[in-house]
Amino acid sequence: MKNKFFKIIVITIYLLFFKNSILAQEQFIFDIGKIKIIENGTKFVGENRGIINTNNNITILADEFIYFKNENILNAKGNVEIYDRNNDLKIFTQYLDYKKNKELILTKGITTALVNSKYEFRSKDIYFDRNEMTIISKKKSSILDDELNSYEFENFIYVINNDYLKADNVEIKFNNSTTDKIKEIFFAHGQFNLKNKEFITGDAKYYFDNNIFEKKENDPRIYAVTSKKSGDIVELNKAIFTSCKQNDDCPPWSIQAKKITHNEKKKQIIYDDAIIKIYNKPVLYFPKFFHPDPSVKRQSGFLKPYFNKSHILGSSIQIPYYFNIADNKDLTFKPVFFNNDILMLQNEYRQKNSKSSLITDFSFTDGYKSETTNSKNTISHLFAKFNLDFDLNNFNSSTLDISIQKTNNDTYLKVFDTNLIDSSIKPDNFDNLFSNIEFNFNHEDYNLTSGFSVYENLQQSNNDRYQFIFPYYEFSKNLSYFRDYGNLSLNSSGDNNLKNTNNLTSRIINDLNFTSKTFYTNSGLLNNLNLFTKNLNSVGKNDVNYKSSPNLQIVNILEMNTSYPLIKELDNSINTLIPKVSLRFNPSDMKNYNDDERRIDVNNLFDINRLGYTDTLETGKSVTLGLDFKKESLEDINNYFQLKLGTIFRDKLESKIPKRTSINQKSSNLFGSLNYNMNENIEFNYNFALDNNYKNFKENSFSADISLNKFNTKIEFLEENYENNNQNILENSLSYTHDENNIFKFATRRNRELNLTEYYNLVYEYMNDCLSAAIKYKKSYYNDRDLKPSEEIMFTITLFPISSLEQNFNQ
Repeated sequence: MKNKFFKIIVITIYLLFFKNSILAQEQFIFDIGKIKIIENGTKFVGENRGIINTNNNITILADEFIYFKNENILNAKGNVEIYDRNNDLKIFTQYLDYKKNKELILTKGITTALVNSKYEFRSKDIYFDRNEMTIISKKKSSILDDELNSYEFENFIYVINNDYLKADNVEIKFNNSTTDKIKEIFFAHGQFNLKNKEFITGDAKYYFDNNIFEKKENDPRIYAVTSKKSGDIVELNKAIFTSCKQNDDCPPWSIQAKKITHNEKKKQIIYDDAIIKIYNKPVLYFPKFFHPDPSVKRQSGFLKPYFNKSHILGSSIQIPYYFNIADNKDLTFKPVFFNNDILMLQNEYRQKNSKSSLITDFSFTDGYKSETTNSKNTISHLFAKFNLDFDLNNFNSSTLDISIQKTNNDTYLKVFDTNLIDSSIKPDNFDNLFSNIEFNFNHEDYNLTSGFSVYENLQQSNNDRYQFIFPYYEFSKNLSYFRDYGNLSLNSSGDNNLKNTNNLTSRIINDLNFTSKTFYTNSGLLNNLNLFTKNLNSVGKNDVNYKSSPNLQIVNILEMNTSYPLIKELDNSINTLIPKVSLRFNPSDMKNYNDDERRIDVNNLFDINRLGYTDTLETGKSVTLGLDFKKESLEDINNYFQLKLGTIFRDKLESKIPKRTSINQKSSNLFGSLNYNMNENIEFNYNFALDNNYKNFKENSFSADISLNKFNTKIEFLEENYENNNQNILENSLSYTHDENNIFKFATRRNRELNLTEYYNLVYEYMNDCLSAAIKYKKSYYNDRDLKPSEEIMFTITLFPISSLEQNFNQ
């Protein structure tokens, strides 16, 4: 009975003092399922996972505990979690020592800490001083901040209260959502304020996104001896910048500066005492210059300069400046300074609104002396393009387009070549200018276009150079009639055309066209029947084809097409043979275009409007015969042979059809083409026109494109034998790619009819990811007023993306 009572007393004491909690010197409160007190009550051992709370608002969880009462030290082991609620700190590790008297927490092994709900530390063997609020470790460590930017470093001290970090071998990798330009940064050592992102460091290496300059082969980077960031200003001292790919040698080009300053607020990069080096050789010095930083899409500042030398204009430098006027407006000012007192001021203005856009390019050039007039003149140009979306509810699209092209000098665009007139809206052809106002309305039932146009031929005299079309319109609509049998469409167009000073024509042209569905015979013939009706309403003044009194004409052409496709499949190829015939009948007369220059070949021989006229239909009765053959490899889509032949027969000669085409004769030329692709590297094309006696070739054109290993050559030959109009031209281009950096090119064009070589071009080009350089020999026999035959050697170099230089040596 006594033993039983004693056991109850022991169990009661255990439950009272150990089951729920133990208070140790009022500093640690243990909440553990099982605990042992040994060594005369100076050592507490918890063997099952439990919780310890402290009197300074710290909670510790672990699988095992040992508390040394005399030293006031707590050891925790196994899945240790520490929650310091006073300092918003969480630590996760496998082993720690908590020295309560000194407020020191030491961990062993891999440790993770969450600080201020902003930073996630990963380290080993950390030292946490709660009095100084510092975390210290000599091991390799990392931080992931709340913006998912990562910091890797070693030998660090972190002060929690002011977010101060001091560390060695720091590597910072940025999350793309916070910066899309800087990829990563390395510092040999540094001191960092993580709250406001300020720092002072030793050796610094900045690596930018490879595609920052829209060229993914680049490795843009800046190296500096020291760096500092204070507020919005980053200073890199004794710095080097290059965009070139990294290798063991010196970069092809670099900028070395005493100091590079990045103003993050103004988005500017400023260079002090900068030297541009090419393969470590100094070539250019700037005491100071600046440009927008790479993250800027639109900001005022200087753009990369261009250096140029022309045998006509001399040496020049272009220094563009970009003005960011507003969110939807900007201007690029491009002054060009020449060494012979010529000044060119070019401007490109751009504006983008919600439903409209405008681009204008205009310039003034002073001091240019024309060789034809032997006097200095002020010349200019104006290019403009405007687009407006009316956004009308009843239309799929409704727009207004305006374009203007104007210059006051006929050879201006050629003399001040593309390197100087750098505009996205400059004319494609430097001999012809085009200005236009056009309305476009696209409806689900019809399309309507109308406008006004002006053409200017800079090769013509002042009186005859202009052609005015005021106004014009085009209307098209598919009609719903006869849908079971084919397609019926209505097209209407009109214009008022003034050219050659006093030649005026006014026209309204209506086309009603029916094209039947293809119907098949039992024997496999494909057939369709088409009817084309044209109504011309016209009046003319001083025109050979249009009368001075109003005239109305209605003409029709009936067409029947038949073809008989034959297909043969072999083991390695498929052969297709298609004989075809087109019967045409137009009982009406046509306009007299006998002397016009028109071209017929196998590619347009079967077109209903093969002559390309809008105001008339080809007259008479004709039969067009053709034969298409193609052999295609089933193993290689680039391997095929194709032959096309065609000719036209008539019941009589038609004197109003252009005679050069030969289809006005009872029997036309035999037109043909031959295309042979051996593989993706070898291609031959031949086109010909053989007269109706099958004795003489009226046209021959041949081209060959051959690529073998490092060689590529292209040969083009054109021969035309017509009355008072013969041509015999041979062109050849050859390139040899020695390796990925070195290439040789040669091109020439010879007029064999005149026994004259028109030009020679010989080029050696070296290029890599960030630098290209070329030596070009050019000899031109071209003569056009201010442009004279020339022979020159040209050296060009481009340092991507900072500048370009072109130097001509006139022979």
